[in-house]
Amino acid sequence: MGIFGIDKDEAQRKADETAAALRENDTSALARARQPQEGGLAGTATRLVERLLDIGIDGRGPFDSAHEVATKAFEQTHGDVEKAIDVVRRSHRQLGGAGGFVTGLGGFFLLPVSLPANVLGFYLLGTRMTAATAKLRGYDIDQPEIRSAVLLTLAGADSDDLLKKAGLTAAGGKMTSLATSRLPAPALMVLNKAVGFRLLARVGAGTFAKLGRAVPVVGGVAGGVVDAYMLGGIAKQAVKEFPPVATYGGAGS
Repeated sequence: MGIFGIDKDEAQRKADETAAALRENDTSALARARQPQEGGLAGTATRLVERLLDIGIDGRGPFDSAHEVATKAFEQTHGDVEKAIDVVRRSHRQLGGAGGFVTGLGGFFLLPVSLPANVLGFYLLGTRMTAATAKLRGYDIDQPEIRSAVLLTLAGADSDDLLKKAGLTAAGGKMTSLATSRLPAPALMVLNKAVGFRLLARVGAGTFAKLGRAVPVVGGVAGGVVDAYMLGGIAKQAVKEFPPVATYGGAGS
């Protein structure tokens, strides 16, 4: 039995089912996201994205919002934005390595999403870290396009494929293209859902396969090291994808 009463074998079974369902359908994530709601896997992708945006960026309970994280780091470094970004990166890698932070979130992780608890926790940390970085670099993380850009950063190399298929290949960087595209809300919802499918595909198909078999055991040394390493990669991607666009002024900016 794992944390929050989640059974280890049950968590792995759900992850395996998710991976199998993804392999059975060879359509792209974006094409699948455009299809009408199909329950099951589609519902899981939608709920995952909703939780990442609602909790990962806006925060809830003991999980501070990206706004709060950015402001605290900015104040801690006496207004040095780049040092603040480094503080955000280090703190989230430490949290990811520890893994035990999820125990403070209680019911927020007991959601109808077929993911082991620390995998969902990893994505929440990655989302908040990326959003805080974007805010420190001068982006409005309440803007729908920027929130979608934050999710795309989690998709890594897959984001190029998703944006290309969405017809967003303008110069100036893929996140800049998205941020200035002013896509209608339905199009952003489809793009976000496509990111959800890509993230789910990783759970059972490779990137998180080893984590899925070990989760939700808290304190696993190997899992903590992998989490910290991967969060470091996301942090580097976030710095690359969100170049400075405005001077950050701390709280209220």
